[in-house]
Amino acid sequence: MSSIAEWGNKLYTGKKSYPFIQKWRLWFSIAAIVLLVAVGITVARGGFNFGIEFRGGSEFTVSSVQNTDPTVGEQAVTDVVAEVEATATNIAPGTMRVQTEELTDDQTLEVASNLQEAYQVSANDVTSSFVGPTWGEAISQQMLIGLVIFIVLVTVLMAIYFRTWKMSLAAVLGLFYVVALTVGIYGATGFEVTPAAIIGFLTILSYSLYDTVVVFDKIRENTANMDENTVRTFREMVNLAVNQTLVRSITTSIVGILPVGSILFIGAGLLGAGTLRDISLSIFVGIIVGTLATLFIQAPLYALLRGGEDKVKNHDRRVLNLREETGLRPEDVTEEQITTA
Repeated sequence: MSSIAEWGNKLYTGKKSYPFIQKWRLWFSIAAIVLLVAVGITVARGGFNFGIEFRGGSEFTVSSVQNTDPTVGEQAVTDVVAEVEATATNIAPGTMRVQTEELTDDQTLEVASNLQEAYQVSANDVTSSFVGPTWGEAISQQMLIGLVIFIVLVTVLMAIYFRTWKMSLAAVLGLFYVVALTVGIYGATGFEVTPAAIIGFLTILSYSLYDTVVVFDKIRENTANMDENTVRTFREMVNLAVNQTLVRSITTSIVGILPVGSILFIGAGLLGAGTLRDISLSIFVGIIVGTLATLFIQAPLYALLRGGEDKVKNHDRRVLNLREETGLRPEDVTEEQITTA
C-alpha cells in the first residue's frame, strides 16, 4: 500500500509522469487502428449479430429443465426444420430460451413438442411466441432520440461548467469514440445486440462522462492561472492533470468493473442468469474503453484544440525561453514553487 501511495504522490507532484499528451500521435493512431480493425472484422462477419427483437422470429421458453445444455434445444429445432438456425440460451436456473427464424404454426407446434421430449418436461413447461422486428426498431428509434438529447445537454452543460466549448467538444468526441468502439467490439466478437445491450451502451455514456469531468476539472484547475506558471508549457500542465488524476481514474474504474464483472461472470456465467449477460457485457466493455478514452483521447484532444491559441503560444514561448536560460525543469520544482519560479 505504501508503494502505491508513494507512486500516486510522485504522479501528483510531477516527480513521475507518463506522456499522455506528448505522445498523442501514437495514442490516436492506436485508437484509429483498433476501431478500424473492429469495424473491418464486423463487416467481414456480415454485420452485427442482432437479437430476435430486431430481426424477428419465433421464441420458445422451456421451464423446469434439469439438463441446461444449449445443444439439446438447438438439436430439437433442427430435427424438425433442418434449414433453420436455432440459438438456445440458459436465461435462468432451470430455464432455457430457444430462438429461431419465424416458423409456421405447424412447425411451431412440432418444435414445441420436440423441445418437451428433448428436455423431458411437461407440455405446460414449454411456451412459444412470435417476436416482430418492429419492437426492436421502436427501441432503436427511442435510443437515437435519447442519444441526441443526451449529447446536446452534455455539450451545453459542459461548455457552461468549464467555460470553454473546446473542452466540451473534446469530451463529446471522446464519447462518440467510446460508443463506436464498444459497438465495434460487439460486432467483431459476434456478441448478440439486444435491447438490453442498447441500454448498456447508453449507460456507459454517463459513466465515461463522469471520469472525463473528474480529469477535465483538474485540467481546468491547473490551467486557470496559466500566466503565473513559468515552469510548464500548456501541454505539460494538461499532462500533469491527467497524471494527478490517474490513480483516481484507475481506482474508479476498478470499483465500477468489480460489481459489473460479478454480474457478468458469476451471475450470467456460473449461475446461468443469461438475461443479465447483454447489459452487463456492454457496461463491462464500455467502462474499460471509457477510462482509456479519457486518458488517451479526450485529454490530448483538448490540448490540441487549444494549442493554436495566441495566449497558449505566447505562454509556451515564454516558458521555453526561461527554461533555456535557467535550465529549470518541471520535475525540479514543487507545485508551491511554480507561481514564484
